[in-house]
Amino acid sequence: MRPTYSWSDLPGRTVGIYGLGTEGEAGLRACLARGIEPVLVDDAPRPGRPDGRQVLASAEGGLEALAGCEVVIKSPGISPYDPAVRSLVQAGVSIVGGLGLWMQEADQDRLVAVTGTKGKSTTTTILGHLLRGLGHRCLVGGNIGVPPFDPVVAAEKYDYWVIEVSSYQATGIATSPPVVGLTSLNPDHLPWHQHDVETYYRDKLSLCSQPGARWTVANGDSELIRARRELLGPEVRWVHADDDPDSRWMEPLQLLGTHNRRNALIARELLRRLEVPGADDESALRTAAEGFAGLESRLQVIGSVGGVSFVDDGLSTNVLPTLAAVEAFPERPVALIVGGQDRGIDYVPLAEGLRSRGSAPLLVLTIPDNGPRIREVLLANGVGPAVTVIEAADVTDAVEQGYAWARPDGVVLLSPAAPSFGRFRDYRQRGEAFAAAMTTIRDRA
Repeated sequence: MRPTYSWSDLPGRTVGIYGLGTEGEAGLRACLARGIEPVLVDDAPRPGRPDGRQVLASAEGGLEALAGCEVVIKSPGISPYDPAVRSLVQAGVSIVGGLGLWMQEADQDRLVAVTGTKGKSTTTTILGHLLRGLGHRCLVGGNIGVPPFDPVVAAEKYDYWVIEVSSYQATGIATSPPVVGLTSLNPDHLPWHQHDVETYYRDKLSLCSQPGARWTVANGDSELIRARRELLGPEVRWVHADDDPDSRWMEPLQLLGTHNRRNALIARELLRRLEVPGADDESALRTAAEGFAGLESRLQVIGSVGGVSFVDDGLSTNVLPTLAAVEAFPERPVALIVGGQDRGIDYVPLAEGLRSRGSAPLLVLTIPDNGPRIREVLLANGVGPAVTVIEAADVTDAVEQGYAWARPDGVVLLSPAAPSFGRFRDYRQRGEAFAAAMTTIRDRA
């Protein structure tokens, strides 16, 4: 059983905060707003806090200080399977998440949560955009945007809360909202989840099935999700990419790929389960969809040179979304750039997916760090006669080679199926390197 504390339960208790990232800092502000002075602990404290508060290093007395607390608000980035966290549980400490504390007392009739390995940010953003377009005040937060419990935003009045939930956050949530969206399921973040894919699936899907759960609006095209029906809510509404083929309301969203069409359909179905007025009105939805800007590094067309399109899909960090990105261009030559930090992901499904692409030519350019391993897996498993696999030294080299190959009317697609860490600070810096290489080509043309 997960602890069922809410933020209102914490005053008068000894409280610790473990991890001072974005959520940790928001949690500190939430504690201070309630008159709570928490113990602050981080694995690597930054020196010289402007507020002068002491932050203990976990390895230098911090864990001992947390063991003296009744409740510890844990950062999502710290795994509950970590020996340090397990030692706190064994000491009788209740480990909670800031988002879980907030959900305990949120207005459940006005709350929708969205999760999934990939597609959750797109679906969350579409849902928030539609709600605003239908005339409602809406907070989009959680894993995207801002923590809803941060006093900076909690004081505002909202009609609806749309909350994206990662697998990290889901383990700290004890009560499910009645309406949850589930976009996809694929192996990811395995080190955090005990290096076990079934643990990852169970943790991810726990958002759908805690007390309070009712509806799961789920991707019906995913065999992995359908095979785990017992981990979903009491009632499931399956959504397929080919549902409502004559529907035109989503055209203003200008989404690329069948997977994003399904994400939009999931968003609409979530509106229906929330009983939002206008959810079944095609004209109202189309008007609400106007002005959608899309997400950074999600199948984002950043420019073109001489008929070749450059598409940044850098947030695709595993196989499933990368294959979906390739499928968004079924009839154009695609130069696909893959590779990054090696998390031990199985790339055999990537080979299988590329092999079934069809006759449109595809060039796969693998980049460090795990590029050589990806290339080896692809070649060992076969990718079909229309696919060529070569190595590139880095992103810039891959863009140069990809452009030369894709001319005159192809696509250079950064969809790396791997995280950016190691070579880059984050996905934004990797995207900037991709854009800079395109700019160099454009200036030279």
